[in-house]
Amino acid sequence: MFEIIRKKKIAPDIYYLEVSASLVAAKFQAGQFIVLRPTAASERVPLTIMRADKDKGSISLVVKAVGLSTRELCGLGPDDVIADLLGPLGNPSEISLFGTVVVVGGGVGSAVAFAVAEALKKNGNTIITISGARDRDFVILEDEFSAISDQLIITTDDGSYGKKGFVTHELAELVQSGKHIDRVIAAGPLPMMKLVVDITRPYSIPTIVSLNPIMVDGIGMCGGCRALVGGKIRFVCVDGPEFNGHLVDFESLMRRNVAYRNIEQRKEEECKLDTHIREEFGGD
Repeated sequence: MFEIIRKKKIAPDIYYLEVSASLVAAKFQAGQFIVLRPTAASERVPLTIMRADKDKGSISLVVKAVGLSTRELCGLGPDDVIADLLGPLGNPSEISLFGTVVVVGGGVGSAVAFAVAEALKKNGNTIITISGARDRDFVILEDEFSAISDQLIITTDDGSYGKKGFVTHELAELVQSGKHIDRVIAAGPLPMMKLVVDITRPYSIPTIVSLNPIMVDGIGMCGGCRALVGGKIRFVCVDGPEFNGHLVDFESLMRRNVAYRNIEQRKEEECKLDTHIREEFGGD
């Protein structure tokens, strides 16, 4: 059973969940993800594993309640059981001694990048973390990143905490200052990752991005997560989720990510109406 062991609200609509999943925890490597359904009636949702405790047999997730399935998941509490969970999926990150690695995380992308940053630090790399949020209330995992980073830079859009501005501004300053950087890892919104690779490309800094397209089954059968990388079609769930950012066609990926937005919104309204009818008139 995939029982929720611990739940903590760490920012508005963002929750930390520790879930019992011994087999997943035993096989997990940094960069991999899971696909789960909160309830038997839920749609599948992919989530990156932030940390795995092999001894305890648990995995940690950071979830933003933004869609119907993630809201259902965040509505569960300790002792509740997730209907089903599949993983670990995807290819693990390349973990080696590169030198100085800059980890760039935007929003909940910081949680996506954490496991990779932690593994790279354990392998002797110098870690510079740039973590961005909308405002002070949305800053997440500061203590966790502080513990594994040689330098931690926090930005907020409105300047209410850390440096005012965007993570890409701080990355550009680092690069333009002549700071020697061996590798950049980026996770977050697609426009942010596109800007990251635009910054690093002229300097030929190897840049790895963790992609987050529409995904259904997580095993390469549905084709929903396809992306153009180096002019070739790749399925993010089995070929990724990490890719050489300089080869990713972000424009086509961003178009695909918004293609079903109207359908998702309509489906969500239908679910709300169905729930209202059940509550108002009863019935199963």
